[in-house]
Amino acid sequence: MSLDLQIKSRKVKNIPVLDLEGEVDVYTYPVLRDALQALLKDGQTVIAINLENVSYIDSTGLGVLANSANKISGKNGELRLICSQPHIIKIFTVAGLLGRNLKIFPGEAEALGARKPLK
Repeated sequence: MSLDLQIKSRKVKNIPVLDLEGEVDVYTYPVLRDALQALLKDGQTVIAINLENVSYIDSTGLGVLANSANKISGKNGELRLICSQPHIIKIFTVAGLLGRNLKIFPGEAEALGARKPLK
């Protein structure tokens, strides 16, 4: 049971970007939850999360992202996921989480430029 999730935070075009690396699961989700809660408490309404270096995400991780997306949506914002990995995209698709306030973009430029998402 090692905590195998690292998060680096940065800002691009005044949008916070969280770069995740590792696994988002029942053991590591508190790290992601706390990072997102801090941004929400700070008043951020658009947040980008880079999942390119995430190897696995379970239902607990999905729950953290969905909950945060709902909170941001309530403030007329959105959670933008950056991911081109088919196996990670499939998890979100099967879970039915992609929609109005949780979108997946193929790259950072698309996510930060709010171009059309993949799903």
